[in-house]
Amino acid sequence: MLQIQNLSVSYRGVDALQDVSCTFEAGELIGILGPNGAGKSTMVKAMLGLIRSAQGATMFQGKPLTQKLSQVAYVPQRSQIDWDYPITVWNVTMMARTAHTGLFRQPSQQSRELVKAALERVGMYNLRDRSIGSLSGGQQQRVFLARALAKQADLLIFDEPFAGVDRKTEDIMFEIFAELKSQAKTLLVVSHDLSETLEHYDRLILLNKRLIAVGSRREVMTAENLQVAYDSPLRFVAA
Repeated sequence: MLQIQNLSVSYRGVDALQDVSCTFEAGELIGILGPNGAGKSTMVKAMLGLIRSAQGATMFQGKPLTQKLSQVAYVPQRSQIDWDYPITVWNVTMMARTAHTGLFRQPSQQSRELVKAALERVGMYNLRDRSIGSLSGGQQQRVFLARALAKQADLLIFDEPFAGVDRKTEDIMFEIFAELKSQAKTLLVVSHDLSETLEHYDRLILLNKRLIAVGSRREVMTAENLQVAYDSPLRFVAA
């Protein structure tokens, strides 16, 4: 179980996130939606302890999430990654195994097998010796998905994973998300996409600095909620 309890974040006295609380079970795919500046990325970073929260806590499997980071795979926004850093696809994916092998030890045979399987699953094993910066946006995102798979985490958090990717990559990602759900993994996905892809999610969180709504697609994507979140009369037809 993942529990977010009264989470708030302030920057220089300005509220970026206000008193967000929600609970999720294992085996759920959660979409985190809202306009630019709504606090979506702020929320996940505060959950992970990457930024300081003004109040609140995030609990995972009965303990503070910051004490369970070995069981968390986090893929940040593309804009936060240095694509010019000289590292291969194989080594990016192998980074997921660092906590298991140590910084200065050779990876075990098990780690090598996990990395190979993860790259094969996302269709990137044949490009394992390529520099990460030489790949297309969709290929880069698949490599980071492979890294998340190789970590064998129980909680996976993706910040805007579909930004700038091709349809093939999007399809692969949702297929893998479904597989991870069947393994009782919990997945949180930050997204701007209000299209038919919402049907993939078990529940949605709608934010605009505070929690507007949480629940099924039908419960969350109402005209009233969208008006509050986006401050404009968006039209959305729930399935």
